[in-house]
Amino acid sequence: MNAASQTALLTLVSGILLAGIPEFASAQTDALFNGTDLSGWQIYGTERWYVENGELVCESGPDAEYGYLATDEVFTDFELSLEFLQEANGNSGVFFRSWVHGTVIEGWQVEVAPAGNNTGGVYESYGRGWLVRPEPEKDDVLKEGEWNQMRIRVAGGHVITWLNGTQMIELEDDLIAEAKGRIALQIHSGGGIRVRWRNIKVTRL
Repeated sequence: MNAASQTALLTLVSGILLAGIPEFASAQTDALFNGTDLSGWQIYGTERWYVENGELVCESGPDAEYGYLATDEVFTDFELSLEFLQEANGNSGVFFRSWVHGTVIEGWQVEVAPAGNNTGGVYESYGRGWLVRPEPEKDDVLKEGEWNQMRIRVAGGHVITWLNGTQMIELEDDLIAEAKGRIALQIHSGGGIRVRWRNIKVTRL
C-alpha cells in the first residue's frame, strides 16, 4: 500500500471512530438580570428590590429585616459573575445552592460587606457559620463607593471566589458537594442599606 492509500485509509478510519463520539457544546453564559425587570427572580421578605437605570437596586424597607431575591432556576455547578456598588452600608451577599423559606435561608453565602468584614468569604447560614474568610491583608481589594466585580465558581464541593480579579478564598466542602439550590442576593437586617447590582451572568459548568 502506497503512502497515498495509507493516508486515505487513516482518514476513513478516523472518520468512523469520531462519528461515534458526541460533540460537546461549549459552556453557555446567560444573563440572569435583564436590566429591565425582575423576570426570573422571586422576592422574599418586605425589603425593596427594583430596577433603576438598568441596574438592580436593593434597599432596606420599613421593617429593616432580612430580604432575598432568588432565581427561579436551580443551579448546581456554575460560574457566576456580577458587579456591585455599595451606596449605603453595603451589608449584603450572594447565596448559592440555597433555599429560602420566608426570610429564613439555608445555604451558603459569599459575603458582600463594608471593608474589614470578609467580603468574598463563605458563610453557612443557620449552620456552621464561617467556613472560610479572606486573609486580612486582602481587605483593601474592596473598593467602597465604587463598582466592584465579583466572580464565584462552584463545582462539586469546590468553591473559589474572586474580587476585582484577586482570588479571595478557595474551599472544599462535603456538604456543599451534596447540595443544589438557587442563587440569591441578600439584603441584611438592620436598615440603612442600599446596594446596586449589574451584569449578573452565569455559566453552567
